[in-house]
Amino acid sequence: MRLILGSASSIRGDLLRRAGLAFEQIPARIDEQALRASLEAEQAAPRDIADALAEFKARKIADKHPDAMVIGCDQILHLKGQIFEKCDTLDQARAQIAALSGQTHMLISAVVVYENAKPVWRHIETVRLTMRALSKAAQERYLSDNWPGVADAVGCYKLEHQGVRLFSAVKGDYFAVLGLPLLPLLSYLAQRGVIET
Repeated sequence: MRLILGSASSIRGDLLRRAGLAFEQIPARIDEQALRASLEAEQAAPRDIADALAEFKARKIADKHPDAMVIGCDQILHLKGQIFEKCDTLDQARAQIAALSGQTHMLISAVVVYENAKPVWRHIETVRLTMRALSKAAQERYLSDNWPGVADAVGCYKLEHQGVRLFSAVKGDYFAVLGLPLLPLLSYLAQRGVIET
């Protein structure tokens, strides 16, 4: 079956390629900020927001390619009820790193699969990450070394790069931190015969 990843994320694409999957990568063009704001206004839980956004993305691509199996993904970072977004400016990045410093936050990664333009499988993974208490100098050094490379990462860190140095503990699935609960997804694809068992 034709497989489509409905995401522009290079890391998600790399994860699937390294797992040996043949797929197309077609970004889902949705107004993420408006959808997230609407869900937050309805007081949806962060877990439900991640799931809904992943489904919106999968549905958007599946409507145009009903013959394909479509993978939609999303990730939400929240700290004490506050949801964080990707940063457009260095000042926003400074504020996020300062807010996360010395705190434990949750990173929720959702994946939804569509077949025949209908949702057939979903998985949500939550990871708890504890960032070390960083001095202002350490925060500035980190951002000067990594900005704007971390602008496309919620929380302004990439665990697969220097961001790993910011943390004292990570409890949960490493792949989910990268934006895709890979092992549960591969298990589902194996059940469907997309990959050999």
